[in-house]
Amino acid sequence: MTGTQELVTAVRTAKQYLTYVSAGPFQYAVAEALRLPDTYFDSFRANLQRKRDLLADGLRAAGFEVYRPQGTYFITTDITPFGEKDAYAFCRALPERCGVVAIPNSVFYDDPDAGRSQVRFAFCKKDDVLAEAISRLRRLAR
Repeated sequence: MTGTQELVTAVRTAKQYLTYVSAGPFQYAVAEALRLPDTYFDSFRANLQRKRDLLADGLRAAGFEVYRPQGTYFITTDITPFGEKDAYAFCRALPERCGVVAIPNSVFYDDPDAGRSQVRFAFCKKDDVLAEAISRLRRLAR
């Protein structure tokens, strides 16, 4: 979108909070999902846990301090082992540095300085995408 800085900032802020909200029509899908057998959810949970562990281990091997989550699609890491302190700057440069994106955690804090050196990565991806991201992130340790 184009517009004044204030308008773009307002739209970006609203979009951030709408991305993960289930709209009314999705409630029918949720109702259907609740009818699935427990084995579906057991398999789903095991698969996500495996992906979490794959990415967490890869991030740790690449030099990140990793906070292993218990119930989300995201892994929070600390970037200070790379001599970095500003997650915004780190995340802005990351695509050019190694072709991977991350989100600065401080966008979720009322106090922008809280979590300033923390970034998060999503692991709800295909295995080959996770493996490639891990390989690319290892470039940071060099």
